[in-house]
Amino acid sequence: MSQADRLELDSMFQLKGSMLAITVLELEHNDLKSLDTQLAAKVGQAPQFFSNTPVVVALDKLPETESDLDLDQLMTLCRRHGLHPLAIRATQRAHIAAASKLDLPVLPPSGARTRQIDPSAREQSPPVGPVHRPTRIITTPVRGGQQVYAPGGDLIVMAAVSPGAELLADGNIHVYAPLRGRALAGIKGDTGARIFCQQLAAELLSIAGQYKVAEDLRREPLWGEATQISLSGQMLNITRL
Repeated sequence: MSQADRLELDSMFQLKGSMLAITVLELEHNDLKSLDTQLAAKVGQAPQFFSNTPVVVALDKLPETESDLDLDQLMTLCRRHGLHPLAIRATQRAHIAAASKLDLPVLPPSGARTRQIDPSAREQSPPVGPVHRPTRIITTPVRGGQQVYAPGGDLIVMAAVSPGAELLADGNIHVYAPLRGRALAGIKGDTGARIFCQQLAAELLSIAGQYKVAEDLRREPLWGEATQISLSGQMLNITRL
C-alpha cells in the first residue's frame, strides 16, 4: 500500500460514561484519487459496517508542502463512501482555516500509534472461488494499535487481545484469552463465521458486516464471560461458550 492514506480504529471517546470506537482516517499525502480507490476497497469488505460511520479526518501528518488540500472535496469523498466526518485533526493554519469555513471542529494532534491497512484490503475484485489457506495461529499478546488478519481462513489467538487491537479473518476468530479489542470475522461476507472468546470485553464485534460496539455489548448478560458470537439474520447472537 502506498503512503497516500491510512485507515485506523484507534481513538476512544467518552460519551455518557461509555466508550465508543471512532474511526480515524489519517492522510499522509493529499492524493484524493488514491484515497478514493483505497476507501472503495476498504468499505467493500464490510459495506454495512461503514454505513454512516462517524469519522475523524486526521491531517496532522500531511507535510507542509501539501497544505493545498481541498477539504470540501475530501469531505464529499468521505460521505460518498458512507463515512460521516465529525471533525478534523490538524496543525497547519490552512487546514484549520478551511475547517472553520466548513464549520468543522478541529481536534489537537494525537499521540496514538498508527498502523497500515493490510494490503489485501486493496483487492479490486474477489477471487472466482474460495482460497483455502492454513489457519493462522498467534501465540503472543495482540497489543493496542496492532492489526492481525487471517486471509481465507480462521484466526486463532492464544493470548490476550488488548484495547485498541484489531483481529480480522475471512473465517472464524478464536481467542483463548480475554478479548478487549475489536474482532471482525467473515469480513468478505461469510455469514456462517463465528467469534469465540474466553472473556467477552470487546470494543467491537462484527460478522459479515453486522456489528455491535462496546456500548451495546456491555448490556449483554454474558459480558465478561466465555462466549460464542454468531449471526442470526442481521443480528449478532451472543451465547455462553
